[in-house]
Amino acid sequence: MAKNEITKQVNKIVNEINPDIFLFNTLTRKKELFVPVKINYNKSSDHIGIYSCGPTVYNYAHVGNLRSYIFSDILKRVLYLNNFKVKHVINITDVGHLTSDADEGEDKMLKGAKREKKTVWQVAEFYTSAFKEDVKKLNIITPDVWSKATDNIKEQIELIKTLEQKGYTYFVGGNVYFDTSKVDDYGKIALLDREAETKSRVEKDQNKKSPHDFVLWFTKSKFQDQEMKWDSPWGAGYPGWHIECSAMSMKHLGEQFEVHTGGIDHISVHHPNEIAQSECAIGKKPWVKYWLHNEFLVLADGDKMAKSGENFLTLSVVENKGYSPLDFRFFNLGTHYRKQLMFSYEALDSAKNARVKLNAKVLELKNKLEVGSVKEKLESEESKKYFNNFLEDVNDDLNTPKALATLWELLKDSKIEDCEKLSLVILFDEIFGLGLRDLEKDDIPMEIIQLAEKRLRARKDKDWEISDKLRDEIFSKGFEVSDTVDSFKIKKK
Repeated sequence: MAKNEITKQVNKIVNEINPDIFLFNTLTRKKELFVPVKINYNKSSDHIGIYSCGPTVYNYAHVGNLRSYIFSDILKRVLYLNNFKVKHVINITDVGHLTSDADEGEDKMLKGAKREKKTVWQVAEFYTSAFKEDVKKLNIITPDVWSKATDNIKEQIELIKTLEQKGYTYFVGGNVYFDTSKVDDYGKIALLDREAETKSRVEKDQNKKSPHDFVLWFTKSKFQDQEMKWDSPWGAGYPGWHIECSAMSMKHLGEQFEVHTGGIDHISVHHPNEIAQSECAIGKKPWVKYWLHNEFLVLADGDKMAKSGENFLTLSVVENKGYSPLDFRFFNLGTHYRKQLMFSYEALDSAKNARVKLNAKVLELKNKLEVGSVKEKLESEESKKYFNNFLEDVNDDLNTPKALATLWELLKDSKIEDCEKLSLVILFDEIFGLGLRDLEKDDIPMEIIQLAEKRLRARKDKDWEISDKLRDEIFSKGFEVSDTVDSFKIKKK
């Protein structure tokens, strides 16, 4: 298939119908029509700005963390499908983040360095590379900008100086604090009742005028072995966590941009602090128009995934159990990003099986169609109807579960010609990101996969005789099956 031809027609269809996009804005707690910041926005030249809160690189990202980046990837793909240009920034937090978002607890980077007996810089480099590898495996489109906090110390210092000049800071105990009492609507995104919160919270930093105040720059910290320090107007030290996102987003996207994404855990502290310092710095005008947050990935007992304890599951752990990273991506597509996603290997098995069936159906369509017979245009009204329905699904606050239902409905519809059906499936995968366009005709046949699954069940039942017979049958058909902890891998002989 020639991607350019179908893309041109889809672009034309989208331009003609000019579809609406609706996104749930955490700031207003309602679904809103998406409208770019610029009044005279020009799709042919202007970009939609997206900033996503990135990882703190002191350990591997767990699969709960990775849900956030699959979600922001879907958002970006939906905007692309609607003919928008996008500039996407993801930050890398390699300094300043304490284990509590509210300036309390251990230094996360120092914690990682002590655990591994490495320098903080070595830890940051290793886990940044590991995170980028996970992003690649999950077929997440690489952001336009990876922005490291340690590469932008100058910008953070300049932003703090601006806040200081405008009277929003105070210096005490060797540290620069942001004074939240100067911001009338502080905590608006969290629906924060400051008076009630102040009465209920226990003050742990005696230098703070209010428990909601936060550190912009540390020169005095309890970590005497802090490796990362820079000169500043307030003394040698390092930035607090919150200031980096404001400084780097404005550097790359301007003082006002469209979308900021993150997990729901950022709503209570990190994002209120970002908003307060940013809007005070730029003159109390709206900084970000739409705030989108994904829900947690949780375990069967309701606990969220965490970087400590037995529920710390990385993508590599999932792979070692016989799953493809794209199985995990497919698993995420089946639940709306604003709903909790319940993780279990049984649920991941279901996602894997569904993806296997989808791949098999796509390969079946490819095998039925001779080279050059695929129509590169959506000619029938029925095919255009499916595209419009799909576009409506994903434009309704990124409703991937409904979009998947539309995909399966299309695959079962005998009224759609195979060539147009394949064109639509490949087009839909521009959102799903499952690599369907690149599936090769010599991929593992469905028959072999079913034999391997039957053998896996025999192994679980400890029926070794059946298991061996099925292995030999698979081998006789030109494939080798190998065992993993809970699944299998297949390759051609």
